[in-house]
Amino acid sequence: MPISSRLVINLTIVFLTVGLLALVGIIATTVWLGEKARIYAEEATSARMTRVAAVELRASLQSAESSQRGYLVGGNEIYLAPYDSAKTQAGSQLDRLKSSLSGAPQSARVIERLSGLVTDKIDEMDRTIALKRELKDAEALAIFGGNRGKALMDEANVFLSSIIRTTDERLTDGLAQQRINASWLRWVSIIGGLVIIVVVSGVILTIYRYTREVAQTRDEVQSLNATLEQRVNDRTADLSKARDTAEVLLAEVNHRVANSLAMVSALVSLQSRAMQDKVAQEALKETQARIDAIASVHKRLYSSGDARFVDFDEYLSSLLDNVETAMKGEGHGASLRYDLAALRLKPDTSVNLGVIVTELVTNSFKYAYPDRSGEVRVSLKRLSTSQAELVVEDDGVGRDAGSPPKGTGLGSRIVNAMARTIGAEVEYFVRHPGCGARLAFACPAELG
Repeated sequence: MPISSRLVINLTIVFLTVGLLALVGIIATTVWLGEKARIYAEEATSARMTRVAAVELRASLQSAESSQRGYLVGGNEIYLAPYDSAKTQAGSQLDRLKSSLSGAPQSARVIERLSGLVTDKIDEMDRTIALKRELKDAEALAIFGGNRGKALMDEANVFLSSIIRTTDERLTDGLAQQRINASWLRWVSIIGGLVIIVVVSGVILTIYRYTREVAQTRDEVQSLNATLEQRVNDRTADLSKARDTAEVLLAEVNHRVANSLAMVSALVSLQSRAMQDKVAQEALKETQARIDAIASVHKRLYSSGDARFVDFDEYLSSLLDNVETAMKGEGHGASLRYDLAALRLKPDTSVNLGVIVTELVTNSFKYAYPDRSGEVRVSLKRLSTSQAELVVEDDGVGRDAGSPPKGTGLGSRIVNAMARTIGAEVEYFVRHPGCGARLAFACPAELG
């Protein structure tokens, strides 16, 4: 399955979170075990001090007792040389023992009893030594020979041995606990290290797979880009060929339509010449003019390089020249003058406007100057970026408001129908003299 960048980010976050938790676990365990080790070290130090104090107290009492016995038996003062120092040391060790055991409430009675034993033992030894010095050997030996001194010493040894044994047990238990703690720390470090290794491996593997897929995608894109230009060129060539073929076909269609309309125009002309009825003959000639107007557009389309648009000014000037020639050939004395701005229009609009102009100009030639010559004017100009205007006017007899159109009225209906087809309306206006027709129609700037 492909690895997305979001999946890489999510996996990386998960792996890093697990690794961070493992690291925190190792640190927390290390701190916890370190604190326990510190507490054990303090306890071990206290236990060693207690043990040393107990051992040295027992040794001091034994040393003092040996010195006492030597003096009592031998009577030589030299035996008392270590006595005072042993007695002083015993007192000091007893104080140390009390201090080290002061934090243990259960040991208070033991210390109290041991203090009394040490005090009684030292008092007993001082009394015998004092009696010996006063030469009261019998009393001294009587006290020495009694069991009280031995009982005091034995009881003191029992308490001291108990203290020593207890401290040894504490040291042994602490050492065992330290071994357990060290084992815990070792296993936590091993497991945490393995987790971190797995996390790092997972992150590396994820990034490696993502990088490899990105590299593969990049190579595929480069491979596609390498052939893209050729494919685009081939496609462009195909489209250009298809466009050229379509243009050829469209030009051929326009050519055939133009030829067909020319044939129809010729047939209508032949029919009009064969007619004896002047009205019918005139109607056929008007029909021929309309057909020629439409055929002229198709001639322009197949003869131009672009079948989508018509250079309307050129088309209209040619159409007007043909109309003028035809009208003068029929004996009408008017002349035609035109002023045409350059416009490019769609074929449908050009056909409609061509028929409209043909009708309006033909009417002016026929009816504006019944008994004299005159001028018919056609103007084409752009009004704005979206509109153009076509005007046909003359200086003839004019047209009375509300009067019916001259002729059959078919031309007026054709003009109005064609105007509505392109979304416009013909506006007739009165001149003095003459009349005119104005037609404003849509003409986008990109076409003009």
